[in-house]
Amino acid sequence: MYYIITKKNLILSLMVVVLISTFAISCIVFASSNTSWGLSFSTANEPPRGNATQEELLKYDAYFMGDTSKKEIYLTFDVGYEAGYTESILDTLKKHNVKAAFFVVGNYFSSNPDTIKRMCDEGHIVANHTKTHPDMSKMSTLEDFKAQVEPLEEQYKQITGQEMQKFYRPPQGIYNTQNLQDAQSLGYKTIFWSVAYVDWERDNQPSHEKALSTLLNRVHNGAIILLHSTSKTNMEILDEFLTTLENQGYTFNTLDQLC
Repeated sequence: MYYIITKKNLILSLMVVVLISTFAISCIVFASSNTSWGLSFSTANEPPRGNATQEELLKYDAYFMGDTSKKEIYLTFDVGYEAGYTESILDTLKKHNVKAAFFVVGNYFSSNPDTIKRMCDEGHIVANHTKTHPDMSKMSTLEDFKAQVEPLEEQYKQITGQEMQKFYRPPQGIYNTQNLQDAQSLGYKTIFWSVAYVDWERDNQPSHEKALSTLLNRVHNGAIILLHSTSKTNMEILDEFLTTLENQGYTFNTLDQLC
């Protein structure tokens, strides 16, 4: 049987080739490149687009949001050092009976063991943000990866007498798929985020109005919210922020419920 090449058939064939090539290239890029986790917000209170889809991430036990059909939120904090605000943040969480996850860097365990113990005692998850907060995409072997996460497991157990729950967040969101595979092989869930804003510049804190406006505009069903405990603004707006979300009908879940 002969296939007659017409202009229409040629155009359709080229379109198929382009689509297949584009898909293959996107898979290769996701599989091999180092990238910083990023989000694109297009519509208020709707889930953003991430650098990778939830389906791609789930292959590696990684997440950036939960079930978008439910008014549930996952509140997380990155903890790099103590700026004097964490205890107040914990007080506010206790007031609202909200359980959060704190992704803690190694030095914080040795300098603030009482705060770590309080987090644990009050039902929060203390999670792994690496020993020294490096660019994890430069970890070339599983042993290198282990050297950044396993010391925190030991420190946590020494302070609390418990095993650390295995949730990991790459510093600055920089990762590659080898990192995701390494985390998965060690039993970790990698947690990115779907809501964040520029709150980490200690000497350039956003106003209360700007912070609340940005956060409330980006919150959506199933959101994983990233805040920094080093932000004075976050400490000051947290009560109002949580109250507003509660009034909007949101409930707060924990990462072990997500995963």
